[in-house]
Amino acid sequence: MQHDWSRHVRFLAFGLAVAAGLGLYLGQLLPALLVALALYLSWTLVQLRRLSRWLGHAGLSADAPHSVGLWGELFDRLHRQERVHQQIEDRLRARIHRVQESTNAMLDGVVMTDSHGKMEWWNDAAEYLLGFRRGTDRGQIVHNLIRTPAFKAYFDARDYREPLQIRSPARPHLRLQVQISLFGDDDRLIVAKDVTRLFQLEQMRRDFVGNVSHEMRTPLTVISGYLETMSDNSDQLPAKWRRAIDAMTGQASRMEALITDLILLSRIETGEHTLHHARINVGQMVGQIVQDARTLSGDRQHQIRLSLESDQWLRGDESELRSAFSNLVFNAVKYTPAGGEIDVSWRTDRNGGYLTVKDTGIGIDPVHIPRLTERFYRADPSRHKDTGGTGLGLAIVKHVLINHDGRLDIHSRPGEGSEFVCHFPKERLVEAGEAPAPQGTATPKSGSLPPGRQ
Repeated sequence: MQHDWSRHVRFLAFGLAVAAGLGLYLGQLLPALLVALALYLSWTLVQLRRLSRWLGHAGLSADAPHSVGLWGELFDRLHRQERVHQQIEDRLRARIHRVQESTNAMLDGVVMTDSHGKMEWWNDAAEYLLGFRRGTDRGQIVHNLIRTPAFKAYFDARDYREPLQIRSPARPHLRLQVQISLFGDDDRLIVAKDVTRLFQLEQMRRDFVGNVSHEMRTPLTVISGYLETMSDNSDQLPAKWRRAIDAMTGQASRMEALITDLILLSRIETGEHTLHHARINVGQMVGQIVQDARTLSGDRQHQIRLSLESDQWLRGDESELRSAFSNLVFNAVKYTPAGGEIDVSWRTDRNGGYLTVKDTGIGIDPVHIPRLTERFYRADPSRHKDTGGTGLGLAIVKHVLINHDGRLDIHSRPGEGSEFVCHFPKERLVEAGEAPAPQGTATPKSGSLPPGRQ
């Protein structure tokens, strides 16, 4: 292009020189130059008009106007550049079309929105699962169509680490798992998956566990009653029968603890247990638990210390919180060698409240920590009667904290002890005061020890 421009300048200079020579010959230098410039300007205007018509009516994709010199080269270059751009655009369109086709083939609903939630595109599965309509819903705010308060709160929270489960707004019998991802300029990609079968299986499991636990309680109570009667008269039985009765009594107690924990966990999971939002004096509650832990320690003489760094109370269910805190403190006693140290503390800051249980026990390999709150999961596979619990303790703790908008943080290494931190949001904290006695809550069975660490 630089070469063509130089050639064009030389051609213009040559034309002006010819016009000047002709003007000198005729004695009309200035008129000759003006005529030459007028002709050049007219030719340039004609080329500009051709360029304008080409751009405005036919477009660059049409054949370029025929010309010579600089203008001809300009037309050709623009035409070639447009063809390159058109090829790139065709390839991009083909890729977008292929992505849309593959997304439409998915069974999961996919929705693209901007940062404000305006819907830009969705696939066929989203129409089925969420009830969207292509003719009228494009540009609508997504949470105006998915009228679930939990979904709007999830969308606005911008914390999409965990998915959300909701009912389908178009088909209420379907349960959907919604996961949102951020991309581009704060845009959202919403994926809705049908998890109805998983939800039903989970519900069946909960119902089965709850029903079986209740059905087992009655015959086990009868067995325990007869064993207690036989134990009271064990002096009249041979020694081998006394040993057998003692072993059966111990195993019956262990089964009673398992059933109690299963029923409690089932109630917490299914919502059968009514959650009372009383004002709980955490210091007083934990103080009672620590006293029980010292009794449980007995001859092992653990150094159990209680530190109350805050006088703020907690709003929640006293029965559930007592069960969760007891599990953590009693676990520390059971898994800390004799003479070990156990520190229990309650503190608050601007982010919320923290109930911490720290011990110098055997510790846990970090590989087990992500699964510790699963039902029946054991970092220590031992079933020894001195340490083996029901395997439900930390599962109960997790669900209690979920019910109280909290979370459980676990820090541990083998041989270095463990630290369990119950974090409650600041909205759960209340100032100290007289707490009303909660009505209709079932307190843990007196003398019943919570399950062991999983």
